[in-house]
Amino acid sequence: MISMLSIAKLFGKSPFALLQTHMNKVAACVGELPALFQALMGQEMDALKRIETRIHLLEQEADLTKNDIRNHLPKSLFLQVDRASVLDILSLQDAIADQTESIALHSGMRAISDLALIQPDFAFFCEKSLETFGLARKVLQELEELLESSFGGIEAQKVKGMVEQIAGAEEEMTLLKNRLLAKLYKEGDGIPHPTFHLLLTLIEEIGHLASLSEKLGNRVRMLLEIK
Repeated sequence: MISMLSIAKLFGKSPFALLQTHMNKVAACVGELPALFQALMGQEMDALKRIETRIHLLEQEADLTKNDIRNHLPKSLFLQVDRASVLDILSLQDAIADQTESIALHSGMRAISDLALIQPDFAFFCEKSLETFGLARKVLQELEELLESSFGGIEAQKVKGMVEQIAGAEEEMTLLKNRLLAKLYKEGDGIPHPTFHLLLTLIEEIGHLASLSEKLGNRVRMLLEIK
């Protein structure tokens, strides 16, 4: 957990240092998902449970950092960005960590042998969701440069382009999700109801990770629009 002194030091540099600190914790959570998806598709339940536990612990660390930032963030920021904007971005990052934990929780509920029915498309779907988050994280890494450029100029145009990339990736995720659902409903007659429902839930949960990443990118873009 970040101490009050550490908060003060980070804040003295810029409010975005705080967001980057928290984003690093969030990214550690998301970074466990490739191994989780591999274990899910391989029906490796022991591995799934271990990864689920790691994600839970990492999400707790992210929560502690989030709470520390909220508790010690000054009420008035004498900077180029208001306190509400910092807290909005922090909340979206927190939602991504929460969503990662939810994906892990559902993945470990039962082995899914019927995943083979949609596995190639499902694997690509998971990959694209992680890619969308990666793009959002890159946008966050540009915040210091945005601050230095007073949210204008070439850097602002660069960030706007990156946000459009995220939107494109999320749109592709929606198309992939619809394709997966259509195949599941068309060919899933023999799948037991609990497994069928779990597959539907997982597809929605993984898709929502990409949606949150797009919202995060859009929230950063709002900083540019109000300057």
